[in-house]
Amino acid sequence: MADDPPGFQDYIAARRDHLVRVAVLLTGDRHQAEDLVQAALVRVWPKWRRVSRGENVDAYVRRVLTSTFLNWRRRLWSREHPTDVHADAGLLDRADGGDAYAVVDNAGVLLPALRRLPPRQRAVVVLRYYADLGEAEVAETLGCSVGTVKSQAHKGLKALREELAPRYAAPSNGRVTA
Repeated sequence: MADDPPGFQDYIAARRDHLVRVAVLLTGDRHQAEDLVQAALVRVWPKWRRVSRGENVDAYVRRVLTSTFLNWRRRLWSREHPTDVHADAGLLDRADGGDAYAVVDNAGVLLPALRRLPPRQRAVVVLRYYADLGEAEVAETLGCSVGTVKSQAHKGLKALREELAPRYAAPSNGRVTA
């Protein structure tokens, strides 16, 4: 658009798919993820000139995305109960055939398992292990201490392992099996 600050549309074109994938993992629903990304970008837009001059635009946008998600979870209208059948179960498929986690993604169990985590644990797990952020970056994004990130990651991973371990076990060769 003509009124957009310089670089805003370029940033969206380059990073939108990644932001939506992170949002899908946070919300567990493709449509809510699209809404979440849109809401976050609406919050970023008025500050874009200042933000785009900074060193890490992605960190700022991730923080807005995550805080928007956590705020949504606190609102009464967001208390929907998704079904176990998820149309976007294959959304997380990776193009490369060497992804050991593709079996879990393709089976449609990762998103439902993530949805069962409390929102803060889910945010930590997604940012730490999917977005591949360090503990300090996750702490900065969520506005908490590194110790909180460590404990939330530990609890979230433990819950995911307990839920997924009976179905998916890593054999001695290290590959995930169904």
